Amino acid sequence: MDQFRGSDIGEERRLKPEDQAKVDEFCSTGVNSVERKPFKPFRMMLLLIGVTIVFSILSQMVARWSGIY
Repeated sequence: MDQFRGSDIGEERRLKPEDQAKVDEFCSTGVNSVERKPFKPFRMMLLLIGVTIVFSILSQMVARWSGIY
């Protein structure tokens, strides 16, 4: 158990090799292995503005149709 003691992490291994192999295998499968496109915040902002405009126009049309506005 002495091999896991110590304050310097870089000096000693924190996992046994077989446990590290299991961790590496898990990290390379499932959700973690999917390649994703880079996140584009500008596109999201445009989409948010577009949806807001469409809902605003729709609410104005409903208000006029129902006689509220």
